[in-house]
Amino acid sequence: MPAARGGRDAGSGSGAVGRPGTVGRVTTDAAGPPGPAGAAGPAGAAGPAGAAGPAGAQAGAPRRQKPAKALFAATILTLEAFVVFFASLVAFGLRLADPGAIAVVGGGVALVALLAAGLLRRHVGYLLGWVVQVWLMLSGLLITAMFVVGGVFALLWVVGLRVGARIDRERAERDAAR
Repeated sequence: MPAARGGRDAGSGSGAVGRPGTVGRVTTDAAGPPGPAGAAGPAGAAGPAGAAGPAGAQAGAPRRQKPAKALFAATILTLEAFVVFFASLVAFGLRLADPGAIAVVGGGVALVALLAAGLLRRHVGYLLGWVVQVWLMLSGLLITAMFVVGGVFALLWVVGLRVGARIDRERAERDAAR
């Protein structure tokens, strides 16, 4: 016979009450009031104890966050790839440089930026990211305006890596203190 709404959940073995975020009589989710049985709480909290949450994590287990440094770097590299691609199309349309050079430099930077964004789980992704920054700055030799674009993205890259590393370090310190 299924457990009543306010009764114990017989399947969990942990004495969970039929509300999300509670184990026994202790509330584990202080983010908001509990919802109906089995529904996710306000912050994507899992349902009754033992039920899988949105990411397949167990209820009460902390959700693993992606490193901020990698998220910032991937965002910058992806934006860079789009900007370079569209700047290459503009340069080609305005005949600002040799079409072959525009295709090689613009297409190359865009592809390497996307490749680097995909490889950020490894150290080589960050190395390719630095190569992209240098290559983009050097593309200013073909199209002068790219010195400005390259400078802005290089600044964003440096700031993103530093701030992301600081956020990751603070998260690790906070987790170690728990």
